[in-house]
Amino acid sequence: MSRHTGTERLFVDEAVIHVLGGRGGDGCVSFRREKFVPKGGPDGGDGGHGGSVYLVARAELNTLLELAGRHHWRAENGRPGEGGNRHGRRGRSLYVNVPAGTLVYDADTGRLLKDLVDERQAVRVARGGRGGRGNAAFATSTHQAPREAQPGRPGQERTLRLELKLIADVGFVGLPNAGKSTLLARLTRARPKIAPYPFTTRAPHLGILELSGYRRLVLADLPGLIEGAHEGVGLGDAFLRHIERTRVIVHLVDLCPAAGSPAPPEAYRVIRRELEKYSPRLAAKREIVAGNKLDLTDAQDALEQLRRALARPVLGISGVTGAGLEALTEAMWSTVLEARREEAARVPERIDFGELEDGRPEESEASANEARALDIQRSLLAPAAPDEIDSPDMDEIDAADDEGKTPVK
Repeated sequence: MSRHTGTERLFVDEAVIHVLGGRGGDGCVSFRREKFVPKGGPDGGDGGHGGSVYLVARAELNTLLELAGRHHWRAENGRPGEGGNRHGRRGRSLYVNVPAGTLVYDADTGRLLKDLVDERQAVRVARGGRGGRGNAAFATSTHQAPREAQPGRPGQERTLRLELKLIADVGFVGLPNAGKSTLLARLTRARPKIAPYPFTTRAPHLGILELSGYRRLVLADLPGLIEGAHEGVGLGDAFLRHIERTRVIVHLVDLCPAAGSPAPPEAYRVIRRELEKYSPRLAAKREIVAGNKLDLTDAQDALEQLRRALARPVLGISGVTGAGLEALTEAMWSTVLEARREEAARVPERIDFGELEDGRPEESEASANEARALDIQRSLLAPAAPDEIDSPDMDEIDAADDEGKTPVK
């Protein structure tokens, strides 16, 4: 797990949590007792179902810090039934926000349960137990005074391992001290630590680039990579996985490297080899190559040599003076736009309220109010403008869950 001190202490990209669905309420054994009604019959109500635990992806989050500090998450138990055919209230479900880009694994089996990549995409990870039936449900023509009722069933219990892969439009890669943090600070309001020595950046940083015409890009400054990073050398492969979520790679090459550092063409090849060894799919991503530190002496000559060596377009920029950044930002926008158009062909699955394997038989019937509750959940969690919906309205969901029942007072 990546945890850091100082200004980077808030970044955590792995967490293990324990989730528990609420227990169902017990059914009630009760008989109607009323004046002039000597044999009123059974009137024990059903117990309420336990609440479930859901994970909901939120785009504004970029760390698993809260979950790493709190390991146990439990939904509310259902209330027991009471006499007078009063059914117990359903336990409230628990909705746990996680960053978009979180992979959810079963910690015991290692199986990937869900990849939460879209805003407000949700998955149920622990189902609440069903409420027990009261004795009124057992009455028949030959069994008119039943004295039995069902206990509530326990909720589903799981241990989950969460792994975050940051989602960004553009990811900056390059050798340590190539100027990635300086470029991010120049283009956005992000303030990563900047210093003239390698490995200054020890955790990913995100920033928002605002362009004209209401255009916006999410940029990621990733820790510098060195030869052998795919095997854990340097900061290792702990951050290579964050590049997998980026649409476009901006490969920064230091045009004036320090003594003992690789020349610009070899510096480029070192990073390309690491990307290819880690993941061929990662190496196939769209790439923009930019020679940085154009403000230094002899940088222009080094830029021309780099272009000849790579036999491909290379932009010349300076993160310090801002030279060449307009061309870079337009290149980033047009390349990201191409990637977005390809992704638009896919229709992502926003909501998954389907059942995960829990080793229990599926109930054959679903009540109408449960179905309506799921419809409300789907509408609340569907993509919407931030001003319209900030978070799911749990009160409305719970009200729909309990519709048609007389809650226990």
